[in-house]
Amino acid sequence: KLRENSLVLLSSDNGPVLNDGYMVDADEKNGSHTPAGPLSGGKYSKLEGGTRVPFITSWPGRINPGVTSAVTSQIDLLASFAVLAGSPVPAGSATDSQNALDVLTGKSTTGRAQLVEQGINGLALRQGNWKFIPSDKGAAQIKSMRTGNSTQPQLYDLSQDPGETKNLAKEKPDTLKELSAAFDQIKP
Repeated sequence: KLRENSLVLLSSDNGPVLNDGYMVDADEKNGSHTPAGPLSGGKYSKLEGGTRVPFITSWPGRINPGVTSAVTSQIDLLASFAVLAGSPVPAGSATDSQNALDVLTGKSTTGRAQLVEQGINGLALRQGNWKFIPSDKGAAQIKSMRTGNSTQPQLYDLSQDPGETKNLAKEKPDTLKELSAAFDQIKP
């Protein structure tokens, strides 16, 4: 009866990889397939196609089937498992980890308020439905993949534009200012 008494998590690494420097003709062989679905970017990019991670949980009798858009991260597993096991995380350890047990078990649809995402050339910030990417001088594209780099700051409403195609930085200056300040407060 292990299945009935086990929390099972299935997850993966971030983003599909097509352009990782190896000469394997991945773009050409990929054809019309879109491995990141409607999301932009891929592995190494700061865009959602490069930073989102598949995450599936199952625990018969404890988790009802469903889907959530709550933001959480694999780094939250340590704090969540510590709560589940009734054992505190040692002081000063895993300071970025947050208890997401209620999200993982479907009891809550409220996830992290903020999440820092990392691409090969820098960081981005998710806050609610918003995504902020600071200006960066790195390459805007590698082969067919957008990297998320731009000389201008970027702001996306992921609830309306999960593919990060319409930069709202000029249209939403107050939101841009708020997220830019939040980013400056938490970046390393």
